[in-house]
Amino acid sequence: MDMPELRGEVIYLYAFDVAYELRRDAIHELLGQRVEQFEVEPHKRMPRQLFFHRPQMVRLPIAEHRGSLGAMRLSTTIKLLPVGAITITMRIPFAVDALADLVAYHAPQLDGISLDDHARRLAEQVCAELVPALVRPVASLAHEEAYTVFCLDAQLLGTADSKSWLDRQRREVTALLTQESDPAALADEEVEESTQRALSYYRTDLLVMDWDAALIVDRLPPSEETLYILELANLQLAELEAYDRLLDEAIERAYRDLGSRRLAHRVIGELGELRIDMARLNDELSNITKFFGDWHLARIYAGISLRFHLADWQRTIDDKLKTLDSIYQVLSHQRNNRLMLILESVVVALFVIDLALVALDIIRH
Repeated sequence: MDMPELRGEVIYLYAFDVAYELRRDAIHELLGQRVEQFEVEPHKRMPRQLFFHRPQMVRLPIAEHRGSLGAMRLSTTIKLLPVGAITITMRIPFAVDALADLVAYHAPQLDGISLDDHARRLAEQVCAELVPALVRPVASLAHEEAYTVFCLDAQLLGTADSKSWLDRQRREVTALLTQESDPAALADEEVEESTQRALSYYRTDLLVMDWDAALIVDRLPPSEETLYILELANLQLAELEAYDRLLDEAIERAYRDLGSRRLAHRVIGELGELRIDMARLNDELSNITKFFGDWHLARIYAGISLRFHLADWQRTIDDKLKTLDSIYQVLSHQRNNRLMLILESVVVALFVIDLALVALDIIRH
């Protein structure tokens, strides 16, 4: 019996926005596991000044499951980030005959439920335990941001040049990343679009990034620093989406308040607090995705940022913040005008009362 041609693991990245902020000092144990500091173990030489944000994390015991792909061994890690978010990374090893066999790994079933639902249930358990450490937790978890990374063992490809392998397998790689069952049916434009952002550091490694999934060809286990950049970019997308929803709700409330001319101090105070919160969160979100000193990692982050349209999300949020600021200024101006009108009315009333008192005094004498 022939051995499968391809071995590796599929890595599922999930990001959840859970609160405004997460207090790190209050977390020592999670889901029965000791909380530890995440460390990146480089696969290649790294500059001394390289910076990685180091969140807290827990590793869950490897679990055996029965699912749509047969018996599967699932390993899970959870990272806790101070921006009020958690990431869940799940790994499932595979051994298949061809890339087409991996398409089914996009949405596997575990014990009768989808992997996405499995991740959501786990996130809900984490949030329940983290309640003392959560600052202004969300009422309910929003839709998770998910990303799938297929990692192939480079030693089993039969070539020392991964780019040459990609040239021969572009249609199959595109079909895998786009979840298409028939590579031959794909248009040349789609193949070019899906595989154009392919990066390598050594001749033997390869990273192909698409919108919903990526392919890594490397020795196993795959490059942790590469996976971490993909994970943080996915987290950044989830947080930007959360900010966008929050701003939409705030702008809707502000327009409603403006239309009804409810200029209470509470309304203006809420808008002012939200502007400060958004500026602070945006700064913290940028801080966790800073990479200095390594051009290859910078290229990876630039590539995945383009795929996720992070700059477009940021511009949209900046525009909404400007809109919110304009509404805030209008409300503040109207409130000030009302206060001035009240003060002027009081002055006039006092003047009239003073005149009346003078007149009464004159009449008495």
